[in-house]
Order: sequence, then structure tokens, then C-alpha cells
Amino acid sequence: MDAQPHPGVGQNHRPDCAKVVAQILADRPHPEQGFRSALGIIRLGKAVGHDRLEAACRRALHFGTCSYVSLKSILQNNLDGLPLEPELPLPSPLHENLRGSPYYN
Repeated sequence: MDAQPHPGVGQNHRPDCAKVVAQILADRPHPEQGFRSALGIIRLGKAVGHDRLEAACRRALHFGTCSYVSLKSILQNNLDGLPLEPELPLPSPLHENLRGSPYYN
């Protein structure tokens, strides 16, 4: 008897979602520790739809916030529909007490 995959498993998950799950599993000392997060992410996809989850995963990858909590927050705050803007570096304030890079050379 051939082992059939569970219906829906792997069929609706897109590349960015797979990258987030892989990142979560890779960040743990033991991949088994990331299984609950991965299953939670899959449940998020069932609740909000796989297109929204994929957009949320894309956003999490862009900003380097790959976690279940981050994805849930992105989806709850409808940030998945916003365009990805680059993270702008904050300018350093000018102040006489700042040493600057020459000090460390």
C-alpha cells in the first residue's frame, strides 16, 4: 500500500512560507523544537488563507522576523497587504560626546 500524503499538505504552501518554516527549524538547537511553531503557522494559513499567509511570510523574511508570533502579528494588524518598504537607517545624531568610527581605528 502506497503512503499517500495528507490532503492539503504541501499543496497550498508556497515558497516564502517554506522558507520561514525552514528558518525557524534552523534557528533551534534541535529542529524538533520548531515543530510547534511550524504547525501553528500552517494553522494560520487555514484560518486566514494561504495567499495572506504567503504575503505575511514574505514580509517576515524581508524584515528578518521569522517566528509564529511575528506572523500572527502581521496578520492581525493587516500588514500583509502593505507594500514592502526598505528599512531606512536612522541618522546618527551629532553630539560632542559621540566618538565616531575614527576613535576605534
